Amino acid sequence: MEIQRLKQEEKESTRELYEEVFSEDSKGFVDYYYTEKTKDNMIYAVKEDGKIRGMLHLNPYVLCVNGSERKSDYIVAVATQESYRRRGYMAALLRHALKCMYEAGRSFTFLMPAAEEIYLPHDFRTVYEQEKRYFEKGNDSLVFARAREEDCQALAKAAGDYLSENYQVFAKRDTAYYQRLLKEYDSDGGGLMLGKKDGKITDCLIFMPDGSEKEKPKIMVRIVDVRRMLMSVRVKSLIAVCFHITDPVIEENNRCVVVMGTEFSGLMLMDGRLENSEGTVTVAALASFLFGVKSAEEICMEEGVFMSERMLKEMDKIIPLSRIYLNETV
Repeated sequence: MEIQRLKQEEKESTRELYEEVFSEDSKGFVDYYYTEKTKDNMIYAVKEDGKIRGMLHLNPYVLCVNGSERKSDYIVAVATQESYRRRGYMAALLRHALKCMYEAGRSFTFLMPAAEEIYLPHDFRTVYEQEKRYFEKGNDSLVFARAREEDCQALAKAAGDYLSENYQVFAKRDTAYYQRLLKEYDSDGGGLMLGKKDGKITDCLIFMPDGSEKEKPKIMVRIVDVRRMLMSVRVKSLIAVCFHITDPVIEENNRCVVVMGTEFSGLMLMDGRLENSEGTVTVAALASFLFGVKSAEEICMEEGVFMSERMLKEMDKIIPLSRIYLNETV
């Protein structure tokens, strides 16, 4: 099996597989995807018998994490042609992509799973359920109008202010973000509806001709670089703890670290010695903990995780990234 990163001119060759596997997507949306999203994404593919049989796309985003901007990749369009399944293509593509993201300096990656159980063995953990708000007629307190391209700059400013105040993790929403998002919704006949009061944008709702989504899509994350991930969080008070991290895919994450810091300095990391370790944490459990899904005590119930009493107390000083807003589709 050979995994290739496709050149720009080769990306269109994955469309046949995309349309076969994701047949629920409209032609308009697929046209949008292969016109717009493939401009700057990366596609890894497995070829057999002269054709692409498996693929994985990495769509780039800038995420704001505790006030700092971090480049990240949204994993989408993970697909294998039906007659070529159960050959390990997906697992190989995921491992390859994770190692490439590590080399590129990513802290973590995220995806929207077709089913959570597919990605749990690869150390992804669910951290968020999307909460998209849809436009319905009858709101008399605000005047709503369909967003146009000339609204994107003001919309980006309003959204940025709101998200910065209320969330720890979210995609940076600049003018270009909303210009592309308008094209995305327009591809299915939808759009964004802006609510204004005294001429200022105070609300933004999604309009879709067939109504709102019935289910809340989930978002799973996978830590890519444990050092960068740990240095993205803040603490309540002075912390000093040494522990061992295990990762079955990214060898560089298998390390013993000394974590130190204060509520003023943030976290600093140094290499530790295994004989000084106060516990062991898997990369998957660490994701659940750092994103606020489970407490330190709860992840100790997972296989491969152990913490001393002192380590438990120290880990409770970490402020999890629990206020998340990742509502992107692709």
